[in-house]
Amino acid sequence: MADEEGVLTDLDNLANGDPKPNGADTLPAVGIITQYVKDLSVENPSAPDVFQWPEPPQIDVQFNIGADQISADVHEVTLKLTLTATSQRGTMYIVDLAYCGLVGMRNVPEDQAHAFLYAEGPRLLFPFARSVVAMAVRDAGFPPLMVDPVDFNGLYAQQLANRRAEEAAGGDPIAPVTGNA
Repeated sequence: MADEEGVLTDLDNLANGDPKPNGADTLPAVGIITQYVKDLSVENPSAPDVFQWPEPPQIDVQFNIGADQISADVHEVTLKLTLTATSQRGTMYIVDLAYCGLVGMRNVPEDQAHAFLYAEGPRLLFPFARSVVAMAVRDAGFPPLMVDPVDFNGLYAQQLANRRAEEAAGGDPIAPVTGNA
């Protein structure tokens, strides 16, 4: 019974806005609070002629990842995808998507927070952004496009190595957690 009373006290403390169960909140905590489409644009500039073009499209996929601090413990991670499908005859379609997630994090060291916001966060958001893209392409009149999986952790490591090399050569320092990558 004493254990149950302690648990109830902890829950009451959390419900009252006190994030310190038992007076000690020092463990790292990270989680996705919510995710959402912030901006979506679909262009079909060659319609209706494009539906008669026999050749398959050449797809160019571009990614951009950003993170902005919303409050002391909340960051907005933005996964921006731009897909352009072209053929010899012209542009078939263009999809621009900014898919975001609010990430709560507390007691996380700066280097680990940066890695989460720019590698792990986008990795968690990607399957949902991929689904939005597939449905947008389908709704534009084309077969759904399933964007290939992306190794965000590998890309992050590569970008970090490049930035450290630039920094060592006298370039700008690595962006803090509150900046954009």
